[in-house]
Amino acid sequence: MVRRTVKVFNLQGESVGKIKLPPVFQTPLRPDVIKRAVLAIQSGRFQPQGRNPMAGKRTTAESRGVGQGIARIPRLKGPGQRGAFAPGTVGGRAAHPPVSEKKIVKRIPKKEKRLALFSAIAATASKKIVASRGHAVEDALQIPLIVTDDLEKLTKTKDVEEALIHLGVLSDIYRVRESRKIRAGRGKLRGRKLKQAVGPLIVVAENGGIKKAAENIPGVDVVTVNNLNAEILAPGTHPGRLTIWTNSAIQKLNEIYGGGEEA
Repeated sequence: MVRRTVKVFNLQGESVGKIKLPPVFQTPLRPDVIKRAVLAIQSGRFQPQGRNPMAGKRTTAESRGVGQGIARIPRLKGPGQRGAFAPGTVGGRAAHPPVSEKKIVKRIPKKEKRLALFSAIAATASKKIVASRGHAVEDALQIPLIVTDDLEKLTKTKDVEEALIHLGVLSDIYRVRESRKIRAGRGKLRGRKLKQAVGPLIVVAENGGIKKAAENIPGVDVVTVNNLNAEILAPGTHPGRLTIWTNSAIQKLNEIYGGGEEA
C-alpha cells in the first residue's frame, strides 16, 4: 500500500513542505455504515417523552351495562349521559399514547462505529466526494488541505478569515452565508428560526484559541482530533465535508488510528 504524500501550507497559502497521509485515509468509502453511525450519535440526544399513565382516567365513570338502549361506554354518575374514560370521549384517555419506556437510542457495534469514522476521514481526502457534497471547491485547491500549526494559535476572528482567504476556501464561506434563510414551519418557534449550509471543518491537535476565534465565521467548526466522530465529518449522514487539517493533527491522527482499514 503506497501512502499518499501531500503539500503542507502556511497561513499565507504558500507550500512549505510535504507530509505523508496516515493509512486511515485509504479506508474504502462506506456511506451505509457512516449513515448508521451518524443516526446512532443523533439518537443519543433524544429525550424520552410520554403521557401520564393516569391521564384521562381520573374519574368515577362506570358503564351502565346492557339493556339501556345506549352504548356501553363508561359514563359520569348522575342523570346525564356524558361519557368519560374511553378513548372516544371528551377528556378520555388516549388510545395508544407514546410511552417514556420506548427505546429511542439506536445502538451500533464498536467496530462498525470505528469503520464509519475511518471512512468519513478518508472521504475528506477525495476532491470528487467533497465537491459532490456541495462545497465550493476551487480547481487549484488541494484536498485534503494541510496547514502548519500556526493555525491553532490564532485568537482573532479577523486573522482566521485572512488565513482562510489565503488558503482558498473563501468561496465556500460565501456559499454558507448566501444559504442562510428563515426556516419554514413551526421550527421557527422552537429555537430553530434560521438554517444554513455546513461550511469547512478545522481539525487541530490542540485548541490554542482558534475555536473561539472561528465560532463567528458562518458554517466553520473547529474540533480536536480526539473528539472526531462520524457526524462532525459527515453532517446529515453525507460524507465528504471540506476539512482543513493542521500538521500536528495529521501526526496525532496517525498515532491514534495509525492502522486504519486497508483498501
